[in-house]
Amino acid sequence: MNILLIVIIAITVLISYRGFNDLSFFRKFEFHVGSILKGEQIRMISSGFLHVDMGHLFFNMVTLWFFAPLVLAYLGNWTFVLVYMGSLIFGNLLTLLFNKNNYSYRAVGASGAVTGVLYSAILLQPDMMLGLFFIIPIPAYLFGILYLLYSIYGMKSKNDNIGHSAHFGGAVGGYVITLIEQPQLLIDHTEMVVLLTIPIIVLFVMQRLGKL
Repeated sequence: MNILLIVIIAITVLISYRGFNDLSFFRKFEFHVGSILKGEQIRMISSGFLHVDMGHLFFNMVTLWFFAPLVLAYLGNWTFVLVYMGSLIFGNLLTLLFNKNNYSYRAVGASGAVTGVLYSAILLQPDMMLGLFFIIPIPAYLFGILYLLYSIYGMKSKNDNIGHSAHFGGAVGGYVITLIEQPQLLIDHTEMVVLLTIPIIVLFVMQRLGKL
């Protein structure tokens, strides 16, 4: 197992555990729109290493554990870190964009970064099978499209506490960085790349039209 992956998981677990037991620490480093707009940009990164509870932390780290090795094998350590951190930041930037007028909006979690790694893996191996609802086997590219469409629905409906914008932004980050690092994918997996682009275009068209 790659030592870099173990280090990322260990750091996330340690910081999250500190946050579980120290509310002032948690509040100081969580994603908070009002504080970020006042200049506390460190929260754009630090919030990705905090989680609300053990279940949230466990799900993100297990997902990372399953998909990171594929990305590491294809792209190497440096690009993997770029995908992970870039997706984290991109997810938080999109969240900030969609909540810039909601100064009290708060969020934590590595979901944006982890989703970016997942989408990088989907681009690299689009025909691998993933489990929809952990049961129904579907091709990775179809899972990716459905997930992004579900994220758009969640962003529009706002009927849960899931950070859909961070997930979507993280997915876009992983998608873009992977294509920049591996432009050959545009030739090798042209149809998949185009299909995965459609929900991204839909999101930004809806945003421009004020539908979100």
